[in-house]
Amino acid sequence: MKEKRIRYNTTGTYETLNNLEKSTKNVWIVLHGMGYLSRFFLKHFKGLPADENYIMAPQAPSKYYLDSEYKHVGASWLTKENTILETKNVLAYLEAIWEAENIPENCNLIVLGFSQGVSIATRWVVHKKLPVHQLVLYAGGIPDELIPADFDFLRRNKTKIKIFIGNKDEYITEKRLKEELKKIRSLFEGQAEVVIFEGGHELKKEIINSLVE
Repeated sequence: MKEKRIRYNTTGTYETLNNLEKSTKNVWIVLHGMGYLSRFFLKHFKGLPADENYIMAPQAPSKYYLDSEYKHVGASWLTKENTILETKNVLAYLEAIWEAENIPENCNLIVLGFSQGVSIATRWVVHKKLPVHQLVLYAGGIPDELIPADFDFLRRNKTKIKIFIGNKDEYITEKRLKEELKKIRSLFEGQAEVVIFEGGHELKKEIINSLVE
């Protein structure tokens, strides 16, 4: 057997919350975890002041049914199959969103990744060298291929890096937690603020709301 590749045009969707106005202070790009659809993920951000926060939720491309009754649909960003190729496709999709939105330079740009979305958030920020005000990594793992030099531009820009981990997260064993904390210290060289919160693998609105200034 021989695997072949082909290029073609495709159309994707993404969801937004609130409007991009003159009063907008913060522009969010929020990347959901596995099993989410972007329109449901956005509900976690409804507690933010609408006139000051514009939120974009890209949609992971690979959709699938979550149960045997074929009623509920979720999505995944990547798998171990053709990861490098699929990553390029995802980054091209995010680039298209970025170009379409034309974000004003005076707005604070916040990139948040939750669970599987952490891998997408970090890869995209590094790939594009995004001028982010805040990088928020929530309950997810940072890709192994990234190295400290990839994040040098964040140190130069004095980007706020916040990492949230639930103390009862069923996906994070004690061993994995030690490995992730070691990786965080190496990659961000003390720039990242790590918060261990009371809870499991969940987005907490009070944490989301605390991120805005």
